[in-house]
Amino acid sequence: MKKYSGGSFDTVVIGAGHAGCEAALATARMGKETLLLTINLDSVAMMPCNPAIGGTGKGHLVREIDALGGEMGKNIDATMIQCRMLNTAKGPAVHSLRAQADKKAYQFRMKEVIENQDHLVLKQQEATKLFIEDQKITGVQVVTGAVYQCRSCIICTGTYLKGRVFIGDVQYDSGPNGLFPARYLSDSLKENGIKLQRFKTGTPARVDEKTVDYTKMQIQEGDEEITPFSFETEHLDIDQVPCYLTYTNTETHKIINENLDRSPLVTGDVVGIGPRYCPSIETKVMRFKDKERHQIFMEPEGLYTREVYVQGMSSCLPEEVQINLYRTVAGMENVEFMRTAYAIEYDCIHPTSLKATLESKQIEGLFFAGQINGTSGYEEAGAQGILAGINAGLKLDEKEPVILDRSQAYIGVLVDDIINEDASEPYRMMTSRAEYRLLLRQDNADLRLTPIGHQVGLISEKRYEQFLRKKEKIAEEMERVRRVIVGATDRNNQTLINLGTTPIQSGVSLAQLLKRPQLSYENTAPLDTNRPDYSKHICDEVEIQLKYEGYIKKQNAQVKQFKKMESKRIPENIDYQLIEGLRLEAVEKLSEVRPMSIGQASRISGVSPADITVIHVYLENRKKENANRDAEK
Repeated sequence: MKKYSGGSFDTVVIGAGHAGCEAALATARMGKETLLLTINLDSVAMMPCNPAIGGTGKGHLVREIDALGGEMGKNIDATMIQCRMLNTAKGPAVHSLRAQADKKAYQFRMKEVIENQDHLVLKQQEATKLFIEDQKITGVQVVTGAVYQCRSCIICTGTYLKGRVFIGDVQYDSGPNGLFPARYLSDSLKENGIKLQRFKTGTPARVDEKTVDYTKMQIQEGDEEITPFSFETEHLDIDQVPCYLTYTNTETHKIINENLDRSPLVTGDVVGIGPRYCPSIETKVMRFKDKERHQIFMEPEGLYTREVYVQGMSSCLPEEVQINLYRTVAGMENVEFMRTAYAIEYDCIHPTSLKATLESKQIEGLFFAGQINGTSGYEEAGAQGILAGINAGLKLDEKEPVILDRSQAYIGVLVDDIINEDASEPYRMMTSRAEYRLLLRQDNADLRLTPIGHQVGLISEKRYEQFLRKKEKIAEEMERVRRVIVGATDRNNQTLINLGTTPIQSGVSLAQLLKRPQLSYENTAPLDTNRPDYSKHICDEVEIQLKYEGYIKKQNAQVKQFKKMESKRIPENIDYQLIEGLRLEAVEKLSEVRPMSIGQASRISGVSPADITVIHVYLENRKKENANRDAEK
């Protein structure tokens, strides 16, 4: 094939899924000339699996993307058809937003944003080859022969790399949703020393709503008052579309068990490792033999389509088996498929080969984000995309990178997890992965990350000024509430009794009263006659910070200890084979990951507390030896 020059860019982003969109928008908004390549323009921001954004842990990521200046939160706010705050019966640390999207509207709006973004060029091209000189990225070639020179490249290929679809014994090369796979880039990665592995994911059937009987299912309405994802969205008032809940049954499970020998998961045709936390229906039936039923959620895919996503029934059984088992479920007795469920296997990298910036340790200027890093989910992809984009832009300006640690953001937890533990399965974000989750709530993502977004140039001056005013009002209101004394009057005590809590014997501050579980900032208004008129966001933040003040102080103390371990740096050129007392497994893992600190080393799978002690002693002895040499000079 004859090569020709396609032009020169600061950054080339390969793939326009959720990671690629955030990465390209970030670099372009930082003023870098950016080229975004996609196999098909109709796949920009595509939702090949569930038509939803957010969920437990994932909603936190979307809020953090928004706080850094990303687009995902704004996009779902503009295109949602239902929204719910999950886990409201639990504490605020695990409250998580989840919204159903009109999936086509979501795609179209994101594509429009990209097309109208300065410094950003969008092209339909398949990337086939990387050009590397002196271990630095210099260009990307596409299938038509054009070579685009670049100083940095962000690979966000999702599930496209040598994608292969499985439906029973039917197998064929394909990307998601019947699009072409990326056929050549894997070979170029391997030629340049990037090790690959095979993962798999799957998706359920899409069924025709005309053939579903919702009267046999339980209706699932959205919240009366919608909480937006983006901190810039002031209010949302939409006509929400309901979802529905139904269940599998013993007949469903019987059909699955009778046909397991026809599943590629059982026959061994699928060699890729699938996500443990989002298993196929056949995997659930095999794994939980004692369960008589599993939940199935019927999720509309948009306002202008009758396609319904059958969440909970992902499968790669033969099509005729799928149809039979779907029709055993209440409300789907006469269901017709519009799209058949399938599993898809694809190439991804070993993320331990990445720095905390998501830059390759082997090739300078080459970044990776999204499912190619062994993660799953739109939100995890978008979070990596914006971080990789920010760091690619900062690197071009020769500025210090943004590294988010575990105490700063769920994005920090995500990146730290994948670069330290070689992924044995697709990684999914959950609140349980964050040890400082009371500090990393979805409501305070802007307080944690907006200053960083502003510093790198993704948060406008206008938005930053609004953020500073909000922060100031929160501080003022917390101080005022601490000063308000509620007297032990008959009227006040009757109010407290009516609210289900005990009366007071003497005056007490409103801040102290708010620590009672029965009381909230809203229902204590009768006790606070001079209350200023603040927005709900400010009031909620004041209440959470006061109500959980003791727990927050404890977590802040834990973070101080964590930061102490993170500050103990490990030289980049250290030779772990020279450290006596380290176990062989620890030497191998430490040499592969090259941790930056004692703290990071302690989180590497296969490195024990005893190994950490050995490294600590070695570094202290090395420090003393260097000090003695300096003194002798």
